[in-house]
Amino acid sequence: MKWISGVAGTLLLVVVLVSVLRTLVVPRGLYSSLVIRWWRSLRLLLRLAAPGGSYSAHDRAQTWLAPLMLVGMLATWLGGALLGFGLLLHAVSTLTWTNAVREAGSSLFTLGFASGDRLHLSVVDFLAAATGPVVIALQIAYLPTLYAAYNRRELEVTLLQSRAGEPAWGPEILARQWLVDTETALPELYRAWERLASDIGESHSTYPILLTFRSPRPYRSWIVGLVAVMDAAAMQLSLAPSSAPPEARLVLRAGFTALRDVARALRFGFDTDPNPDAPIQLTFAEFEAAVAMTEAAGFPAERSAKQAWPHFHGWRVNYEAIAYELCRRCDAVPAVWTGPRDFAAGPVGPLRPMDRRPGGEGRSGSEGHSGSEGRPEQRPPSAG
Repeated sequence: MKWISGVAGTLLLVVVLVSVLRTLVVPRGLYSSLVIRWWRSLRLLLRLAAPGGSYSAHDRAQTWLAPLMLVGMLATWLGGALLGFGLLLHAVSTLTWTNAVREAGSSLFTLGFASGDRLHLSVVDFLAAATGPVVIALQIAYLPTLYAAYNRRELEVTLLQSRAGEPAWGPEILARQWLVDTETALPELYRAWERLASDIGESHSTYPILLTFRSPRPYRSWIVGLVAVMDAAAMQLSLAPSSAPPEARLVLRAGFTALRDVARALRFGFDTDPNPDAPIQLTFAEFEAAVAMTEAAGFPAERSAKQAWPHFHGWRVNYEAIAYELCRRCDAVPAVWTGPRDFAAGPVGPLRPMDRRPGGEGRSGSEGHSGSEGRPEQRPPSAG
């Protein structure tokens, strides 16, 4: 039965090699079953470890998902290589199974405590000795790429906080710009997120593990931020088409293209050409309340909510289903207009700082809420 061990060992080593190449080397969005399986298993385990089931508990637990996945991937590759070389040594020698694994481990981890002068085994020992350092070196080189993409992403997510609150919400972006007279900065925001969306579409589909990296603050999330910017652009185009900047269309296109790239990498289905009248989960009542909130903040709508709804609906149908699925899989903060989660938590509206000015001349549109930073903050009335 030695040949069975040889075939099994060879096949296992090929599987490990292909997995390493697909995950760490090939620069395109290839599906990695190892990454997805570790993601599902660890996500479920960490959900069970979240006491109370609140979002705060889930956020603290899911913080460990990315590092555990990185360690788990490395352990799986090295463990598979150890088993594969052990089977191969057992097949081509008279070594017992225990001694074969011992010699394979000695070579794989370059310890050199268990090897002989058998020439026909030296080739296997040398291959094992090369495999261990190469896999570890590739994993080490993989980390700077991941963290560079993570830092680019989180920079824009952090900058969005002053424009959209925490967690981000599309209507809040529009309301805040007109509340503080910074509406001329919207084109720049759309341009920044158009570039970020393209970056995310490339990096997160090539390295799906980036989806498990959470923001440093619990109420920030890249997917929630992207949905918020896209919703703001769609609302502006729908409510004020003549004054909406062209960057609004560009960020929408870049946004749902990026989401589709990620969806393809994760292999979950979506409609590539949805009908503008196809149903969406967001209701007209929610949209109408958000329009009233933005108009109260000074947004100059050219259409009523009823007139704008078909246009907004036609934009949102392109990205809502994918965005909701990614929000669910990433256990993102349950922000308004981002769909349900796998844990029990109602939608959380954005925190808005109180507008305080000398002489009590602050604008209306703020209501009391105690924020987490020790300053008066609030959630807009329609935020949930």
